[in-house]
Amino acid sequence: MPYSVYPLGPLETNSYLVYKDGQAVVIDAGGDPAPILHDLRAKGLTLAAICLTHRHFDHMYGVATLVKETGAPVYSPVHDACLIGTESSDGGIWGFPLVPAFESRDLPTGPQVFGGMACTVLDTPGHTPGGVSYYFPDEKAVFTGDALFYRSLGRTDFPGGDHDTLLHSIRKVLFALPEETAVLPGHGPATSIGNERRNNPFCGDFV
Repeated sequence: MPYSVYPLGPLETNSYLVYKDGQAVVIDAGGDPAPILHDLRAKGLTLAAICLTHRHFDHMYGVATLVKETGAPVYSPVHDACLIGTESSDGGIWGFPLVPAFESRDLPTGPQVFGGMACTVLDTPGHTPGGVSYYFPDEKAVFTGDALFYRSLGRTDFPGGDHDTLLHSIRKVLFALPEETAVLPGHGPATSIGNERRNNPFCGDFV
């Protein structure tokens, strides 16, 4: 399962293009998706889905354009619906621009198939009430949004955030994945589950 990463938008959000056998999935779209659209065309890929890890403004700036250009459906965590209408979701906070409107479908957790690729949608709230991570077991890779970063974890001071809930999500859900699982976060460099279990200073000793 090849993937490409694009740091997009005002906060350089990692936006991912995951693809296999001519089908593709975008996970988050933090800004102008022109490079994603270019690669879709260059590689001859059909965009099957746009999947959100959570509904914060900096992960959604490019969604409406992707929908317009490809017609792909958008899947959004159901328990983040409470954020719709807030500045942390719709933009405007700290003077950042508004997020162009788009329609989305509720995303259940559990086993799913996106573009022919098996994926388990993991319930990893804490950064937001409904935050999820996308685990591709065949590829041993998990896209964690703003739950888990290299040597760090997501902030919890936005509406609906909760530090204890986020620690539970990391320790009981993400750290339960195989150690060799690649962690592909919403910001910053990639890491691995084993690396973070041993070295993340915010999450305790889970060696």
